[in-house]
Amino acid sequence: MSRPVTINRTQKWCLKNRMSAPTTTATSASAYSTTAACLPTASFYFVRRSGARRRTVSRLLCVLNLAGVREVTLNGTALVRVPSSKLAGGIVTHMSRTAVDVALARAQHGAYGDALAAGGWVIRQVPAAEDCPDSVFVEDTVVVCEDLAVLAHPGASARRAEVAGVAGMVRSLGLRTARIQEPGTLDGGDVLQAGHTVYVGRGGRTNGAGVRQLRALLAPLGRTVIAVPLGNVLHLKSAVTALPDGTFLLLPRLVPAGLFPAVRPVAEEGGCHVVPLGGDQVLIAASAPRTAELLDDLGFVPVVVDISEFEKLEGCVTCLSVLLPGR
Repeated sequence: MSRPVTINRTQKWCLKNRMSAPTTTATSASAYSTTAACLPTASFYFVRRSGARRRTVSRLLCVLNLAGVREVTLNGTALVRVPSSKLAGGIVTHMSRTAVDVALARAQHGAYGDALAAGGWVIRQVPAAEDCPDSVFVEDTVVVCEDLAVLAHPGASARRAEVAGVAGMVRSLGLRTARIQEPGTLDGGDVLQAGHTVYVGRGGRTNGAGVRQLRALLAPLGRTVIAVPLGNVLHLKSAVTALPDGTFLLLPRLVPAGLFPAVRPVAEEGGCHVVPLGGDQVLIAASAPRTAELLDDLGFVPVVVDISEFEKLEGCVTCLSVLLPGR
């Protein structure tokens, strides 16, 4: 069990500390919990890996402009990747292109990381991929199931260079790796895991060969893979995601509701993709205020983040991170 850390949420500034990790690798949630328990109130601090001169930035306990005192239990590691300066040139498929403010996007990405950290996730930065405009959407590069990281083979060939940096990161965290191979294509955003069932969107980015390969890789882990035909939407998790109670938020016009056991239809596109942070906290985009109210009424705590610049590129709260519980 990880140790709860009490933090003062009235802090409006960031205290930066350099600290040695409690172990030589310091990659587990329990190891970081021990470190965090010794820290003063802080928004950001750095964990230095043994023998490395370069610092690994870990937003463990980001608390900005919030009031009260609460306990935060560290849930695991969240992989994120900073937006490229070429973000505005990212691929747009199902919507018209509009201007992207890269500076604002970077600020929003920072606030997104803060929300993950405040929810108990250790932030690990995947090496930047400056020449890849869509690289901030790190979820599309990998699918993690237990100790296996399946490296994607993105359906858009321009995005395949994004995978290498993620591969090195997951290996450094002690995960086994496998790859989706040609002729298969698969984007991580098309993969929704709910217990031992894995739903895989069959659309423009993931093909049948990719679904078959993923099914074969996950079968030894006791997973059942169900292919889901997609409508006019980029990825499966742009249309449906799971809540902690086992129900699914879903936009009916984009995905067949009958394939999911317990559906809560929503009307807002931004409301069908959420990220459970642990306990009753659920991350949701600011573009879905009615769905946030629904979550509150259902007894969840909506954690609202503004990702408007990423939504201009068909991004959502799910695709900006990869959560690794317990690591």
